[in-house]
This record gives sequence, C-alpha cells and structure tokens, in this order.
Amino acid sequence: MWTHEETATYLGVEPQTLYFLNHKGTGPRRYKVGKYCRYRPAEVDAWLESQCADR
Repeated sequence: MWTHEETATYLGVEPQTLYFLNHKGTGPRRYKVGKYCRYRPAEVDAWLESQCADR
C-alpha cells in the first residue's frame, strides 16, 4: 500500500491537492491503517481511469 505522499507523487499532484480531493470525497479510495491513510495502487489506477475525459 502507498502512503499519501507516494500516491500524490504517482498522480503528479501536490499532497495538499490529494487532501483536498479526499475532503471533497472525489479522490481515490483510501484506508486508515493505524493513524495513517494508505492507498492500494490498483484502486488508485482504477480511480485515475474513471477520471479520463471521453472525447
């Protein structure tokens, strides 16, 4: 599982942008592991694919 910072780097956004997306409920699914948020790479990829704008 990826950390918040690793996920932001993978997506090419600032960590603060990922926090904002999470706050709005529009970001990739995240999991609480202890006091930390973690992301599954496959779910991040699925979320990214769902954000693709159809032409």
